[in-house]
Amino acid sequence: MKISKEEVAHVAYLARLHFNEEEKEKFTTQLNKILEYMDQLAKLDTSRIEPTFHAVAQTNVFREDIVRPSISQELSLSNAPDRDRGFFRVPKIID
Repeated sequence: MKISKEEVAHVAYLARLHFNEEEKEKFTTQLNKILEYMDQLAKLDTSRIEPTFHAVAQTNVFREDIVRPSISQELSLSNAPDRDRGFFRVPKIID
């Protein structure tokens, strides 16, 4: 698949980019090299290769989600410097 200079100009127009003729020629050449490489990759037999989502194997580092009883409201507020009706009271920061 080849890209023409007119297609590069059209995409540039849609993206509101302004290229001179030299830049259009440069981008046309670069995009065609990329597409040629993609054509080479498409010729490879990948039927026996499993799909991957990451280049490096990843494992879940999170702990199991186990339901546990939480601390009481009174205990959580026991060290609060200021509290009001069962809530933490903090200084106002927005006027």
